[in-house]
Amino acid sequence: MNMKITASLRFAAAAAALLIAGAAQAQTVLKFSHTDNPGGSRDQAAAVFAEKVTEYTEGRYEVRIFPAGQLGNDPKAIEQMQLGGVDFTVSATGSYASHLPSLNLTAMPFLVDSYEQGWEFYDNSAWMQGEFAKLPEVGFRVLSTWEAGFRSFTTTFPLNAPADAAGKKMRVFPNDMIRWTMEAIGFQTVVMPVTDVYLAIQQGTVDGQENPVDTILSLKFTEVAPYLTLTRHVYSPLPLTVAEKTWQSFSDVDKDAITRAAADSSAFSRELVKSSEAAQLEQMAADGATIITPDVGPFRDAVASVYDQARGVYGTEVDKVLAEVETIRTAMPAQ
Repeated sequence: MNMKITASLRFAAAAAALLIAGAAQAQTVLKFSHTDNPGGSRDQAAAVFAEKVTEYTEGRYEVRIFPAGQLGNDPKAIEQMQLGGVDFTVSATGSYASHLPSLNLTAMPFLVDSYEQGWEFYDNSAWMQGEFAKLPEVGFRVLSTWEAGFRSFTTTFPLNAPADAAGKKMRVFPNDMIRWTMEAIGFQTVVMPVTDVYLAIQQGTVDGQENPVDTILSLKFTEVAPYLTLTRHVYSPLPLTVAEKTWQSFSDVDKDAITRAAADSSAFSRELVKSSEAAQLEQMAADGATIITPDVGPFRDAVASVYDQARGVYGTEVDKVLAEVETIRTAMPAQ
């Protein structure tokens, strides 16, 4: 082979290698922390988000997922976003309330009765969007809302009515509204991270926990608390958030790409959770769980005092939220 051609080929190969190495070096890795187990709905939605971020940014960013609380529980992940150790997380709205207390109001009991009503509230409510707009001031912002469903109970004893809760200990996460609701039903409350709950039930530290069906299945709570009571007492979706410092580091083009990826992952999450719930309940029943569908009326009556407790802390904001969800429920009656 001609020596000049060989040298040219070698130069071209070396240049290509440098370009590839430069591209790899230029790719920025972003950390995504969540507490779902690998393969759970949040973990699946995180994979969709990560894939879409890489696609829409043309490989400029890689989202690296850390499931099962590897980087910390939900409050810790949110704190790490503020400190710069985590770029993305996804958690129940109430988990963010320690940084914006008014978000506690989203955990008031029995606000909505269907997924569609919940989506309308989170996507289009003037009050909800106004609260989300305040979050960049405390270090993070909402990109979209993923689905988890409605919170129900798993307990070590049959829970058919509020009277059955007397003297029983219920795990709660650090959220006043959830705590007030549990206490109004009749439980003693114990605050602990979700990653500690399985062992705490197993050891008798608490008698149960409350979470959406999807989370109950993913974290295998019916193995240790086999009575699943479908109260659906709180709608509990999962805002996907990004650290504000990370967000401000993006170009406008990449901000648009990240926003598109967040919307895609939200649509995926909502469809997955809603369409999976019936099969998830069947699976847990087949594995030995007792599914209880109670008369919800006594539970609604028991928690009526919670709205007054909330007014004592949040004033007229409570009635703004109640008015908006009443409008939504009227316009979109549950099927």
